[in-house]
Amino acid sequence: MREAKIERKTAETDISLSLVVDGAGKSSVDTGCGFLDHMLTLFSAHGCFDLNVACRGDVEVDFHHTVEDVGIALGEAFRAATGDRSGITRYGSVTLPMDEALVLCAADVSGRGVLRFNVPFPTEKVGDFDTELVREFWLAFVRKSDVTVHFLMIDGENSHHIAEAVFKSAARALSAALRPDPRFEGRVPSSKGVL
Repeated sequence: MREAKIERKTAETDISLSLVVDGAGKSSVDTGCGFLDHMLTLFSAHGCFDLNVACRGDVEVDFHHTVEDVGIALGEAFRAATGDRSGITRYGSVTLPMDEALVLCAADVSGRGVLRFNVPFPTEKVGDFDTELVREFWLAFVRKSDVTVHFLMIDGENSHHIAEAVFKSAARALSAALRPDPRFEGRVPSSKGVL
């Protein structure tokens, strides 16, 4: 079973995170940031990842450290859970509608952490959550997971819907990329022989 547990403690956050890649979409998320909890719950459900996250962070400052460090921990969990990545599909992409919002996410489990984030939010906040933190989360994730992820917003007017489309599309694209491919059983999907 592809799973990992991550403990991350800094002067700014204290995180306990567990991930089952081949799960059923069950989650328990408590980060102290309601909007992030909502996004991670959606991510778990739509990717069929079992995800448990508990975070105590310096949210009295703002949500930046919590969001970034949870992204780091989730990236580390994906990296640890997928090992040498032999037998995976490697690539996944989805164009996901969320009401008026339409976001494309393409993922390559390449061994290289790269983020392209072409998602202009029309507002600076959703409630008390800074929308710029959506990019910060995914930047932290790709750096630690060694996955290349491209986001492209095709349409959208509502910042909440756009953020949902980002997290849901990422969940679906990553789930597809990590799906076993029997053609690559016992080897990585790369002409180099390593990811």
